[in-house]
Amino acid sequence: MAVLVLGGAGYIGSHTVDRLVEQGQDVVVVDSLVTGHKAAVRPEAKFYQGDLADKPFMRKVFSENPEIDAVIHFAAFSLVAESMKDPLKYFDNNTAGMVKLLEVMHEFNVNYIVFSSTAATYGIPEKMPIKEDDPQNPINPYGESKLMMEKIMRWADQAYGVKFVALRYFNVAGAKPDGSIGEDHHPETHLLPIVLQVAQGKREKLQIFGNDYNTPDGTNVRDYVHPFDLADAHILAVDYLRKGNESNAFNLGSSTGFSNLEIVEAARDVTGKPIPAEMAPRRGGDPDSLIACSDKARKVLGWKPQFDDIHKIIETAWAWHSTHPNGYDDK
Repeated sequence: MAVLVLGGAGYIGSHTVDRLVEQGQDVVVVDSLVTGHKAAVRPEAKFYQGDLADKPFMRKVFSENPEIDAVIHFAAFSLVAESMKDPLKYFDNNTAGMVKLLEVMHEFNVNYIVFSSTAATYGIPEKMPIKEDDPQNPINPYGESKLMMEKIMRWADQAYGVKFVALRYFNVAGAKPDGSIGEDHHPETHLLPIVLQVAQGKREKLQIFGNDYNTPDGTNVRDYVHPFDLADAHILAVDYLRKGNESNAFNLGSSTGFSNLEIVEAARDVTGKPIPAEMAPRRGGDPDSLIACSDKARKVLGWKPQFDDIHKIIETAWAWHSTHPNGYDDK
């Protein structure tokens, strides 16, 4: 048995590959390197550069690795603001890519897929924390593309018996505690790396987009989860499918919300830096609050997050950014 990790050179994918290798599992990685970094991939994993929507390429991967029985799918565009400006890019890459992947998986009789979905499928939630059976009404094309991917997997399960787990997760933050792998996006759009770039002196100040949301301090509230905790959930989900369980969906989050201002304050504590910040206008497509109810994942998958303190999460991110001020370009 082997696990194929799509997008395994990306932020969350590379942490998952790291965990799989540590457990002694056989791992095959496919990444286009459009946003991923080859340097992030453990050398013990077998690496292929290519696009999952390229069916001849994917046939080659499956043909050369007949031991693959499960796929973990991280390979998708994921910028909300970009999806608002260029929705067709997201439906082409994310949604149409899923169709092509499932066709090749079905061809090679690979019937387990664990999929990185998102809290963005819920849109503006009616209540907090969000549960898996709450309405899914995305307010941006990114969330819509992921919801469509979930629906496509449901029909593929019904027609072909391809079993899936959709993991809907919230804001990801942190890095491998030894600082060897971490978050490196160009351009960077995620809050915590930008906060830490200000702490490093790479940016003059932080912009916080909107202070008139329906939250205690007016700034967005989000649920933060560490990439190693996400990685563990994906590995548990593979085990869940290998044991013959039915397709399912799970929220992954700490079940605790932190506002943008609270994140900045915690980062000031961890780094000892002043981190200047100013308010800026809202961005389109941003809900007020997103907090997960992750009881189901804890109960059914046996998921036990290890990084459940925001200061601990920021400490791991700071270890990476301090030692790699230019990301993987420092290697």
